[in-house]
Amino acid sequence: MTDQDSQTTTVMPSKRRAILLRIAALLLVISLAVFAWWFFSGQWRTSTDNAYVGGNIVAVTPLTGGTVVSIHADTTQAVSEGQLLVQLDDSDTRLQLDAAEAALAAAVREVRGLYATSQGNLPLLAQRRADLARAQAELARSDAALAQAESEFKRREALARQNFVSPENVQLAQTARDTARAQRDAAISAVKASTAAIAQTEDQASVSNARVDNTSLENHPNVRTAAVRVREAALALARTRMLAPVSGQVAKRAVQIGERVTPGASLMAIVPLDKVWLDANFKETELRDVRIGQAATLTSDFYGDPVIFHGRVLGLAPGTGSAFALLPAQNATGNWVKIVQRLPVRIALDAQELQAHPLRIGLSMNATIDTHDRSGAALTTLPNTAAIATTSVYAQDIRAADARVAQIIADNLGRK
Repeated sequence: MTDQDSQTTTVMPSKRRAILLRIAALLLVISLAVFAWWFFSGQWRTSTDNAYVGGNIVAVTPLTGGTVVSIHADTTQAVSEGQLLVQLDDSDTRLQLDAAEAALAAAVREVRGLYATSQGNLPLLAQRRADLARAQAELARSDAALAQAESEFKRREALARQNFVSPENVQLAQTARDTARAQRDAAISAVKASTAAIAQTEDQASVSNARVDNTSLENHPNVRTAAVRVREAALALARTRMLAPVSGQVAKRAVQIGERVTPGASLMAIVPLDKVWLDANFKETELRDVRIGQAATLTSDFYGDPVIFHGRVLGLAPGTGSAFALLPAQNATGNWVKIVQRLPVRIALDAQELQAHPLRIGLSMNATIDTHDRSGAALTTLPNTAAIATTSVYAQDIRAADARVAQIIADNLGRK
């Protein structure tokens, strides 16, 4: 072996040793970097790519039946709350409303007559009592006149027996007595007639008062019954105009012109994209440190990694996805294989970020939850008493019907 071959043999192990040392150093640096990342960040985070955008799908359904005559919104279009979506034929409902309004006006006028009759019985009753007083006074005068006539007749009869007066004078006194007696009988009959008239008037007044007492014209049962008919007809007319209950994007339009729709049929749907959320399905082994209120960073396949969304954990579902499946798994079998279950975690999204980068329901996303702060609750304990969604569209119909009823009553009160 030459000197050159010996030197070559000596150099090769040295180079190999240097390379192995560099590789070992690199692996050590990588291991230290991974450990540092895990120690300072990784152990405080849990991630999943099994996450999807969720949201409300508000169905637009008719509250009354009818034929579609116009459609004012289509799939993918934006609509605002209260905007007209579908118009039904309203010819029949307008006729029903006209008939109900006429019936209400007639009921108001009829009840006005009842009140007038009830009030008119008071002076009539006073007149009947005055007639009774006059009849009683006439009876008292007749009693006095009869007593005087009886006394005069007896006096003249006694004088006639002593031949102090003629029989003609006795006859005249007797005639006067009979006349006075007839007048008293007539007065008695008048008193009885006045008493009967008072009793009859009181009965009539009692019947009239029973129809109107303890109520006002507006709250009279007849008026209220007719008012209900007007409200029903007014609501039926208003409901031929189907308005958007919320603002959002139209989806799944199924209604067509000329179609005969029935109450409850799904005509289209509205999706409020400004109120979507994220349902992230984490493995059960990843949720030990997840708490309500923790921050989350999210990316979507739609926008890619450059667009980062931020959110907060709203809560964890009360059961795994398999527990609420249509056909839940039956694990009590001999060939059972354990499968790690996933639990949905709901995450609220930032409204301003959603406005800048709108998401659609069902889009895939990647979710990472920062579990540094573990002071929050794992489950919600206090009930939410506030409504999670509201609309004022349907309340407008009844308010308009109430205003129409009040106007009809006012128009038929006869007040200046």
